[in-house]
Amino acid sequence: MKGTQYVARKPDESGFIHYSDDEHGVWNTLITRQLKVIEGKACQEYLDGITQLDLPMDRIPQLSEVNRVLEHTTGWRVAQVPALIPFETFFALLASKQFPVATFIRTREELDYLQEPDIFHEIFGHCPLLTNPWFAEFTHTYGKLGLAASKEQRIFLARLYWMTIEFGLVDTPVGRKIYGGGILSSPKETVYSLSAEPEHLPFDPIEAMRTPYRIDILQPVYFVLPELKRLFQVAHEDIMGMVHEAMQLGLHKPRFPPKAA
Repeated sequence: MKGTQYVARKPDESGFIHYSDDEHGVWNTLITRQLKVIEGKACQEYLDGITQLDLPMDRIPQLSEVNRVLEHTTGWRVAQVPALIPFETFFALLASKQFPVATFIRTREELDYLQEPDIFHEIFGHCPLLTNPWFAEFTHTYGKLGLAASKEQRIFLARLYWMTIEFGLVDTPVGRKIYGGGILSSPKETVYSLSAEPEHLPFDPIEAMRTPYRIDILQPVYFVLPELKRLFQVAHEDIMGMVHEAMQLGLHKPRFPPKAA
């Protein structure tokens, strides 16, 4: 796994994480901008979660503040982790209803995009939907399956995660909306994902597992749920059977050029 320039902040003896005024300023810039960008584009379940979390605008929230809301709504928590963690740790946390949060925030030079998930991406992008029981159940099931999966199976599971939790769209009675945290924390991808430029495919777990992706580009294809509850239904289907089928069928041809060396 590649290194990172970022170092996660560790809590003090009382569990409080200290940030600089500049870091709080970055949070303010990011959340103020992104709340405007997602207007009319985020799904209602996500917006309900944003309301429940009541995130501060002027400072980076403490994990304990987020935990109070998540524990009350779905029994989840967030867990402080270093900038990059192994798959094993990631799955183990999700299996125990803990969502990993790297406790650093991007620099002003990387406001628009960084490859490592920072505290803004994790808390603003993902935590609102962790207040939703359907989304929370799917994420918990995913963690338990990933923990027991082989290395090769985990790669196929990773594509399912990418095409849903990170970059998923959903059809609603008021139009196509975003629920994926990777989109909702990115100003450019929020606008692009709902445009006519990328391809939108009906959600199919096996097809999602067979679709290659790159982390450093706007996605060429998005899978669209018929409703958010579909994630809850998938959580109770034979996901590992689908992994086996996807492995037998093999990968689709990438819809993007190879990464430059």
